[in-house]
Amino acid sequence: MPSKKRHVDKAESLREQGTLNPRPTAVRNELFQNSDFFDPRDVVQVKYEMLRGTRVEGRPLSRTAKAFGFSRPTFYQALGAFERSGVAGLIPRKRGPREAHKLTPELMGFIEQCRAQDASGRPEGLAKLIMKRFGVSIHPRTIERGLSRRKKN
Repeated sequence: MPSKKRHVDKAESLREQGTLNPRPTAVRNELFQNSDFFDPRDVVQVKYEMLRGTRVEGRPLSRTAKAFGFSRPTFYQALGAFERSGVAGLIPRKRGPREAHKLTPELMGFIEQCRAQDASGRPEGLAKLIMKRFGVSIHPRTIERGLSRRKKN
């Protein structure tokens, strides 16, 4: 049986990697009950075993998905990801934009021009100016991040 410290360390590692299952108690499959190897907290392992159960062992899809704590749509998403990318496809991906797509070079130039005229220009005020001039809604925190990225470069 793994030590309590190793159990906590693994959970922290899974969290850092983004693979900590948000609903480990929903995993009812017998493999994951009282096992040192199968860990219901590891979402990649759970999804893989769910797919293997239906594809290799021929288990019914609906019952298998439910036993692993997932819905049919989630099963099909996992299957598609696995077929495209293998096990790596089962690693959850962050949703949403991957970059500051609203902060175009034109808007960053405008922000820098405004800050050159008034160095105390706060992101909240800049967001209002951008909305007024360009008709683009930008959160003040997005402006802060854009400015800090500019400083780094």
